[in-house]
Amino acid sequence: MLALLKKEIANFFSSIIGYIVIIIFLLITGLFLWTFPTEVNIMDYGFAQMNGLFSIAPYVFLFLIPAISMRSFADESKVGTFELLATKPLSDFKIIMAKFLAASLLLIISLLPTLTYYFSVYYLGYPQGNIDSGGVFGSYIGLILLGGAFIAIGLFASSITSNQVVAFILAVFLSGLIFMGFEFIFQLSWLGNAGLIVKSLGIYDHYSSISRGVLDTRDLLYFLSLIGLFLFLTKFSLQSRNW
Repeated sequence: MLALLKKEIANFFSSIIGYIVIIIFLLITGLFLWTFPTEVNIMDYGFAQMNGLFSIAPYVFLFLIPAISMRSFADESKVGTFELLATKPLSDFKIIMAKFLAASLLLIISLLPTLTYYFSVYYLGYPQGNIDSGGVFGSYIGLILLGGAFIAIGLFASSITSNQVVAFILAVFLSGLIFMGFEFIFQLSWLGNAGLIVKSLGIYDHYSSISRGVLDTRDLLYFLSLIGLFLFLTKFSLQSRNW
């Protein structure tokens, strides 16, 4: 499994895709937080906070993470290398976990440069250090968990088709549906009290809670359960190819 993990990471950085993903993410967040005259612009906002990063990043991830994960199984199925990989002494679960961890590592690497935003706000604040560091790093945990959920969804989408474009579109659709769909349904007034239950099924509700710096056990269990569910569905999808 470790060898496959290293191979997946090497594949990301041996092609231009890994670098493009990181550059695009940093470019978009940097422009919105420091250049464009928007509500999330740190210099214009007047407060030492990084809420803008954690409100923009999920929507950027909604497209960038499917771009990372769409090749995971779809490309290998298309060129026939998955059958070769399946002959190795690796279970389907280990193959899935290697690809999941590799994509998660790329996600974390893309987030590391944004720590410069934190240190910039830290030293620009008045008085210096006037920033809720605990809340910021709690929000980073939420962003990593959200990214992990999108990766698991992307792996599932990639496992059910050999077409990368179809895998990308399906991953964006499923991720967007689970992220914002339940929130949209909740806003329908006719649901009444049942709306709160529907709202709790979506990613947005739990991510919003964590992004405020509150690490609630219920939110952590939600993300871990969601990731586990789609990894299981991916395993089921791969096994169905042998039937």
